[in-house]
Amino acid sequence: MNKFLLKLTLCLFLGLPAIVVAQQVQVLSEWIEFSGKIGSSQRKTVLLHNESSQPKTYLLRNIKGSVGSSQKMRICLGDSCFDPKKDLAKVVLKLAPGEIYTDFYLEFDLGIAETIGSFELVFVSNESLRDSFVVEAKYTVTSDPVNDAAHQDIKLGEVYPNPSNRIAQLDYTLVNPKAKARITVTSFIGNPVAEFELDPTRNSLVIPVADFQPGIYFYTLFVDNKNVVTKKLQVKK
Repeated sequence: MNKFLLKLTLCLFLGLPAIVVAQQVQVLSEWIEFSGKIGSSQRKTVLLHNESSQPKTYLLRNIKGSVGSSQKMRICLGDSCFDPKKDLAKVVLKLAPGEIYTDFYLEFDLGIAETIGSFELVFVSNESLRDSFVVEAKYTVTSDPVNDAAHQDIKLGEVYPNPSNRIAQLDYTLVNPKAKARITVTSFIGNPVAEFELDPTRNSLVIPVADFQPGIYFYTLFVDNKNVVTKKLQVKK
């Protein structure tokens, strides 16, 4: 017996209305992961897709899981950020029909102690409690820096400033001058925007972004044509 027939049978047996509501919004970011050292802060993008042909409004219903007393989590919708512990009712998502929503961010302060944990943000439609979705996040806090761009041939810093409106800069050190390293920049949907070879005689790359359209971009480090790491670059005006 498939799930629909099982649910229908249970509804008939219990005398409940056999209403099955398909999920209208899909969370494209399956897991939001925060990983870093004590005292650091991180910002992650949450991607949502309104798969329905109707405009949708969702409210943050509750937060499940664990967020430590020294940790802080903020929900940002565009330029507006909220502390969900204090401003739960203010977190309102409005999605146009078919929209892929990209202005939803989670900011997380990793706290003062080594730990691991997870939490869930439960959103429900303002029209029906049956129409809901969940954003899942997990975190790992360590006493040592977590370097997700570690590579034996190169040391790569974080892009700054980020967001940027004129230039973005990347500091690096090519430990192996013979390694062929490059940075590629792509748009949010994966279209190539720019590519830069990393000069072994220099320690910094300047990326001019003044002509970029405002939005989210990704920069990827390749070493000897192998993808090492991809990170986000935000451009604003």
